[in-house]
Amino acid sequence: MGGLTYFDFLAKFGVGGAHPGGILLTQNILSSENISENSLVLDAGCGTGQTAAYLYQQYKAKVIGLEINPIMVEKAKDRFQTQQLPIQLIHGSIEEIPFDDHSFDFILSESVLAFVDKPKALSEFHRVLKKGGRLIANEMTINKRFNPQEEAEIMNFYAVDSLLLEEDWHRLLQEVGFKNIELKAQNPALSHGNHAPEFNFSKDFEPELFHILNEHGNIVLKYQDILSYRVITVTK
Repeated sequence: MGGLTYFDFLAKFGVGGAHPGGILLTQNILSSENISENSLVLDAGCGTGQTAAYLYQQYKAKVIGLEINPIMVEKAKDRFQTQQLPIQLIHGSIEEIPFDDHSFDFILSESVLAFVDKPKALSEFHRVLKKGGRLIANEMTINKRFNPQEEAEIMNFYAVDSLLLEEDWHRLLQEVGFKNIELKAQNPALSHGNHAPEFNFSKDFEPELFHILNEHGNIVLKYQDILSYRVITVTK
């Protein structure tokens, strides 16, 4: 497969709202937070910028997008320029956030933490949030342990270093120092919750990316009872 990954697929297809529940779930989660034009929001791993754009359009919040994938960065930049949105975009990693301590009122992380060094990224989130600031995340979570072979298949496909149960997330968040930790399972589960995502295709995407899309679909169906996600909200 020429070393192509699930992330190459997301980037080349320009999938907006690739996380479970898509943009509709995001809008629903944000509506219960106290976001205003005075809020400084970090969209950590902003992808093609769909949610960042919504945050500005809906709340007139000050939004900064942080994204590591250069193809995603280009697509987000095009979106913000085309729609004339005053959103700052930074090419960088959530494991080393290029901002001072106590900078943000809110951090949004949608299907990003699962794919990085979680303790490192969560420590960074805690560091750059203001006292009383809120982290809102939507992350892959397993309902029970897999057998080692199944676990290896999933970790290998998504290139993740661990698969977390709800209590694993809770422990990590607590260790970093977050408070008011809430994890909510959303219905429907992972496989049914994706409303049509938006696509923004690269001109040069490789045919084998369709194979990756297919494989993702197979994994989601095969493990639909175990492979799920949680909406996580915490306060610093």
